[in-house]
Amino acid sequence: MEFHPVVQKILNLLKRNNYWFESFKHKPVHTSEEAAQVRTGFTLAQGAKAMIVRIKEKGGNNYFLMLVLPGDKKIDFDKVKKDLNARDIRLAGEREIKEITDGVEIGGIPPLGNLFGLKVVADPLIFANEKIIFNAGDRCFSVAVFSKDYRQLVNPQISKITL
Repeated sequence: MEFHPVVQKILNLLKRNNYWFESFKHKPVHTSEEAAQVRTGFTLAQGAKAMIVRIKEKGGNNYFLMLVLPGDKKIDFDKVKKDLNARDIRLAGEREIKEITDGVEIGGIPPLGNLFGLKVVADPLIFANEKIIFNAGDRCFSVAVFSKDYRQLVNPQISKITL
């Protein structure tokens, strides 16, 4: 089975830093709910959902960033907009995501925005779990890591971003 090259980048990064991880090959998944069904031993809440959003600043600048939240939660767009002092916020479109991630498909986006030059904002609920699991650049490949290692690897801004 051939995976997106980002999968190997993530595995190499984890190995190079001597982080514990488990990897899983599975049928293609598109949503956190579908992913939770194929990830034996992990809950929906342990799934780290990565969402790329476009922020339009009040000054007129636009930029993309990554929001990371548990798979069983939804983004509080009003809170994120207020916290970032944004004029507007929206989910990135499929074409924008493929451009930013060098072709990673929606549903396969890993929560490692630093791999794509994106700032990452993570909800504190992600760190309530000892282990988290996420699609690692491909809809058919997941990786589980310790949440403390994820935090060290990505160094996200921690902010309540869920409803």
